[in-house]
Amino acid sequence: MTTNHPVLVTPAEPRKEALVTFTDGTILSAPIGTPLEEYFRAWHAMKGGDRPIAALVENELRELTIPVEHDLTVEPVTLRSSDGGRIYRRSLVFLLVVAAAELFPEAQVVVDHSLPTGAYYCRLRGRPRLSEAELAQLEQHMQAIVAADDPIRRRQVPLEDAIALFKMRGDDDKLRLMSIREKDYLVLYTLRGIADYFFGYMVPSTGYLKTFKLRPYPPDGFLIMYPRQESPEVIRPYEPSDKIADVFERQQRWLELLGVEDIGALNDAVSNGRGRELVLVAEALHDQHITEIADRIAARHQEGVRLVLIAGPSSSGKTTFSKRLAVQLLAQGLKPYPLAMDHYFVDREKTPRDEQGQYNFEALEALNRPLLNEQLLALMRGKAVTIPHFDFLTGKSQPGQTVQLSPEHILIVEGIHGLNPALLPDIPTDMTYRIYVSALTQLNIDRHNRIPTTDVRMLRRIVRDATYRGYTVMDTLERWPSVRRGEKQYIFPYQENADVMFNTSLVYELAVLRPLAEPLLRQVSRHSRNYTEAKRLLSFLSWVRPMPEDLVRFIPYDSLLREFIGGSILRDYMPGEAEGWPTD
Repeated sequence: MTTNHPVLVTPAEPRKEALVTFTDGTILSAPIGTPLEEYFRAWHAMKGGDRPIAALVENELRELTIPVEHDLTVEPVTLRSSDGGRIYRRSLVFLLVVAAAELFPEAQVVVDHSLPTGAYYCRLRGRPRLSEAELAQLEQHMQAIVAADDPIRRRQVPLEDAIALFKMRGDDDKLRLMSIREKDYLVLYTLRGIADYFFGYMVPSTGYLKTFKLRPYPPDGFLIMYPRQESPEVIRPYEPSDKIADVFERQQRWLELLGVEDIGALNDAVSNGRGRELVLVAEALHDQHITEIADRIAARHQEGVRLVLIAGPSSSGKTTFSKRLAVQLLAQGLKPYPLAMDHYFVDREKTPRDEQGQYNFEALEALNRPLLNEQLLALMRGKAVTIPHFDFLTGKSQPGQTVQLSPEHILIVEGIHGLNPALLPDIPTDMTYRIYVSALTQLNIDRHNRIPTTDVRMLRRIVRDATYRGYTVMDTLERWPSVRRGEKQYIFPYQENADVMFNTSLVYELAVLRPLAEPLLRQVSRHSRNYTEAKRLLSFLSWVRPMPEDLVRFIPYDSLLREFIGGSILRDYMPGEAEGWPTD
């Protein structure tokens, strides 16, 4: 029989180095406390390729400045990723803010909105518009700061200290935000002695920000152009986006009318009892614009327009917009006939596949375009047409209803390819009217922190998918990158082809979406690869004061927002459905 006795164990010598394992299998070691950036410098020197600007550390986004205290597994984050793009753009804005403060200390940088070519429209408040020489001087100063590779330092300060700093500088936009801050501290970043708050992480130093360009832009500002995910080393040639810019200018006028130019002002309006007014005025402005568009279509109908094409990215509210437009056209004495482009899918075996070998239903070749062109022309000429019906279960196209339209009818076709000239090459352009619909959010967190329009659309989709489609938030987040790729390929390149653009964003909607989206986002597991995205959205929503439940009932039942939060009177509405247009 043996007896176990305690044994004196001499503690092992404390480890002096930490191991970092990269996703490609590379393992590097360095003294404990070494910044993660040093590991990535060595890794990048060996591997080459795109320069990492941040890292996923055990499924969480981290800055490269963090010290490595124990063994880690890491994944490089580059400009080709959404997180990397946001970090680069955010850091670039800080570089701009600091350079402008050093050259023009009397002015304040305002980041107004983004443009699809890869740029932010900016202004300097407190001084006249920059001349071309002054703008060149600003760009050269930014380049000098990049060449100096100055560090961007992160520090956590007591909230009261941050508030004192913002008061001293007159940063009213940031002071308004602090009224909803639940934590007793705030993270500030400092560059060349200038401290500021930014929503999200930064690059370690200015040397990472070599790719940018400034150029003048009307009416009184300039563009800071940044690299895109597809080509992180270059600035794409400038392409005018006049119609998008006009939409943002219109939205800015609306925000000024409402007295709500940033999230802090929205929070103040909600807490001061102006929530009902925001809802009513914002909805009235939507009504006004939809009526204007219907008036234009009615006038063009007299000149021969018989087809309205509506396109836009996911969760823009295209369905509700189409139905509200149809109601306004009915009021004009026209008879709108909605035609689903999905009926014109080719048989499943003829559907093109993507690079993963999956059916690509968003490709233009997934549609039977010759048949679509032929039937639309016939319908507009008053001929009887048997519209196909696509059976999604069998993947086959079958004969559907036979339809004949009168001269008072106007076709409304909604689909992602509606603005692509290759969709309907046989139909004369003077017979069509094209509308681009998107949620082009103008409301920002503050004057330096832009809210991407995609974030608002993603929150809408998360809420709608849970309300109507039975999808979990994980399902929605998993699909979103694919949705975004389709938008970039099939929608955004053609948006300037529109005759008119309609902005579906509503100034009050984030206050309504927060209490609906938050519980869904909190369901994302810490171990999910979508955890970082869910955490980012939750952090963003924490700056928004929720709309009281008793005010949500003032949202009209035909509001575009109802398409996502529920309660839309238009959900099952089919314009003119009682008229019996089918001939059989």
